[in-house]
Amino acid sequence: MRVYAVDAHAARLKLRPGMPLADARAKITTLDVVEADEPADAKLLHAIADWCERFTPLVAIDAPHGLLLDVTGAAHLFGGEAQMLDHIRDALKKLGFAVCGAIAGSAAAARALAHYADGTIASPHREAETIAPLPIFALNLDYSIIHGLRRAGLKTIGQVASRKRSELASRFGKEMVYLLDHALGQSEKPISPRRPLPDFTAEHRFAEPIATADVITMSLSSLAKNLSALLEKHGEGARRIEATFFRADGAVHRIAIETGRPVRDPTIIEKLFRERLDSLNDPLDPGFGFDLIRLCAEKSERTNPQTIGFDANDNKDKETGFLIDRLSARFGSHRVMRFVPQDTHIPEAAAIAAPAQQTPKQKWPARPEHEPPRRPLRLFAKPEPIEAMAEVPDGPPLRFRWRRALHSVARAEGPERIAMEWWRMREHTPTRDYFRVEDHEGRRFWLYRDGLFDRETKEPRWFVHGLFA
Repeated sequence: MRVYAVDAHAARLKLRPGMPLADARAKITTLDVVEADEPADAKLLHAIADWCERFTPLVAIDAPHGLLLDVTGAAHLFGGEAQMLDHIRDALKKLGFAVCGAIAGSAAAARALAHYADGTIASPHREAETIAPLPIFALNLDYSIIHGLRRAGLKTIGQVASRKRSELASRFGKEMVYLLDHALGQSEKPISPRRPLPDFTAEHRFAEPIATADVITMSLSSLAKNLSALLEKHGEGARRIEATFFRADGAVHRIAIETGRPVRDPTIIEKLFRERLDSLNDPLDPGFGFDLIRLCAEKSERTNPQTIGFDANDNKDKETGFLIDRLSARFGSHRVMRFVPQDTHIPEAAAIAAPAQQTPKQKWPARPEHEPPRRPLRLFAKPEPIEAMAEVPDGPPLRFRWRRALHSVARAEGPERIAMEWWRMREHTPTRDYFRVEDHEGRRFWLYRDGLFDRETKEPRWFVHGLFA
C-alpha cells in the first residue's frame, strides 16, 4: 500500500505521495490514514471543472487532480492574465481547496510551472526560458526516463533541452522528445475539452448574486433575445439550447431543451425553458445566488426563409411542432413519441415509435383518392388465432370464430401475399396470404393464412391481425 495524497502538515513532515505506507508509519507513529477513494476524487474534479467553465468553455481534465483551461481571448474579461489567475486561485481557496496554477503558451509548460513555480505567467513565446530552471520532474515523465536522465547528469529542463533531439530520441523514445518540445513551446498540442464548444453563446454576469425567481426569469428572457440576435445574424436556428446556472458557492446547474426544428424566436425559447423549469422534480435551488447565467446553442442548423400564405392551415405544422416541443420540455423527449414508417413490407415492423422531435427519414405512402385503406386502423401487436371454417381454396374462410364469437364472411378481397424476410430470420417462416373481409354485421377484419393452401398437407393456421374502422 502506498501513500496517495498528503495534507499540508504531512508534507511538512517529509511525507510524499507514492512512498510506501509502511515507511510513512515508521516515520510518524501517530499517522492518521484514510483509504483513498479515486472515483469520489474524480467526481469532485469534474465538479471543479464545471465551476471553471465560468472563465472559459474549454476545460480539460489533467488526471489525477489537475485541470487545463484554454483562456485564449478570455483573460481581458477579468482584467488581464494576472488578475484572472489570482481570481481563480483565491476563489478555489475560499471553497476549501489547496490550489496552485500558472499560465503559459503550452499545456505542458503551464502544468510544469503550476507544480514547481506557482503563480508564474510565462511571457509569450518565452516558455523555454521560463521552464529551463525547473527540475525534470516537472515534465511528468515516466520514472524510468527520469532515472535515466538523472544518471546522465541532467537535472533541469534546460539541461535536457540543450542535448540533441536525435540523442534523446534514440535513448528515451520519440514521445519524450515530443513532450519536451511541447513544453518548450516548439510544437502544438491542443487540449481535449470535456464538453464540445457551443455554436453560439450568450451570458450574463452579475455584480451581486441573484436568487429571486423573477430576476432569474428576466435574465433568461434577456439572454434568449441576445441568443436569438446571434442566430438571426448568422442565419441559423437552434435545435438544442442549454442554460447553465453558476452558483456563488461553486455548484453548477444545467438545464437543456430540444426542438424538432430550428428555432430562434426568443418568445418560444423562453416558453420552453419555463416549461422545463416548472417540470423539474428537484426545483432549481439558487442557494446563495447565481453570479453567472449562460445560454448556449449547442446544436444549430441553417434556416431558410419561408413564405406564409393567408390560409389558416399554413401554420398547422408549426403549431404542432411547438406543441411537441412543449410536451417534450415538460415530460422529456423520450416520453413524447410518434410512429414513423420503416423500409419493410412486414406489417408488424412497418412502423416504430420514435421521439416526436426527430424528423422521420421516410414519409408515409400516400393513399390514392377514393381507394379504401389497405392496412387496418388498429393493428394488433401480436396476431390472434382464429378457427377457420369452410375454407375456400386460395381464398378466405366462409366463417371463422374469434374470441368465442362466430362471424360469417359477407365480402372479401385478396389475397395479398407477403413473404417474410428470410435473410433476417434464423428459422423458416411461412408465407402469409392476407384478406380484407367483412361479416354480415358490417365489421371488417384483416385476416391472414400462415402458409400456402394445400389440401394434401396439413391445413394452415389462420389469424386476425387487425381491425378496420
